[in-house]
Amino acid sequence: MNCPRCGAGDDRVVDSRTSADGSAIRRRRECLGCFQRFTTYERVEETPLRVVKKNGERVRFERERIRSGMLRSCEKLPISMEDIEAAVGRIETRCQGEFDREVQSSVIGSLVMDELRNIHQVAYVRFASVYREFRDVEQFLETLRPILRQPSGEVDS
Repeated sequence: MNCPRCGAGDDRVVDSRTSADGSAIRRRRECLGCFQRFTTYERVEETPLRVVKKNGERVRFERERIRSGMLRSCEKLPISMEDIEAAVGRIETRCQGEFDREVQSSVIGSLVMDELRNIHQVAYVRFASVYREFRDVEQFLETLRPILRQPSGEVDS
């Protein structure tokens, strides 16, 4: 740390304390060149997770966007807000745990589809129909076939 007065790079820490909220460490330092005392703060560097969209644009990760997409897919279905919130939490935790700085929107979409497949088949199909941007009915049917092969009430995982 360079002294703000003389620019010397040698100092010693006189006192260290944690801030009241615990988010930083306050250090009192003394320059070994001019003996002036000064204060520095040490904080954890937080890098917000960013989403890389299909067009290459980078935007801040927003939990609310995931929740709103899932809510639209679950509209008028017997799905509790607790189930949706839990699914959004799992998606957010995975994204933050598996990706350091950036995550592709396609990864988030796949995670949402996995969660919706486990929650409700109709919600899954609704989301898939928008997310996958089907070009024709055959592509849509390809997504439905695994669901249609299952006995009623079971969800493929």
